Amino acid sequence: MAEKKFEKQQQFEPQDGFEERVIEIARVAKVVKGGRRFQFRVTVVVGDKKGTVGMGVGKANAVPDAMRKASERARKDLRVMNLFNTTIPHESLGKVAGARVFMKPASAGTGVIAAGGVRAVLEVAGVRDILTKSMGSANVLNVVMATFGALDGLRSPAVEAARRGKRADELMPFWERRKKHA
Repeated sequence: MAEKKFEKQQQFEPQDGFEERVIEIARVAKVVKGGRRFQFRVTVVVGDKKGTVGMGVGKANAVPDAMRKASERARKDLRVMNLFNTTIPHESLGKVAGARVFMKPASAGTGVIAAGGVRAVLEVAGVRDILTKSMGSANVLNVVMATFGALDGLRSPAVEAARRGKRADELMPFWERRKKHA
């Protein structure tokens, strides 16, 4: 039986304005009495490039069915991230199992310095300037979940300034403060 070869990162634009990225297509096996039963596990991220992003994992006997399930689950898992212009408001670290993802804000024009699943999540979330480092495990699913953990830990500069009793511009990244004084 000839299997269809799929690109590692596929993207297509559905009608609802969300962009989908297929991060991983893995063949998984379950050992049963008669041998092994194979299925496909697909990991998909969905985002509107304005700070809303979700992740879904789908398993099925055929890749298209797994992709459909993953896409539906990703749309149910949508969450809003606190972004600041084209980057993130502050440094953040996400941990899941052995995977750790460190994110640092970057000035405009830097681009997305990330690879694999981290890049896909950040691009569909709408981040255009960021520095990242993935440490520990290279398991794609755990790295993507750690990325979501780091994004969930982001706080709005206005809310954090109010909590600390400071002005919001005091909490801005240094290059933003420099622009206001120049």
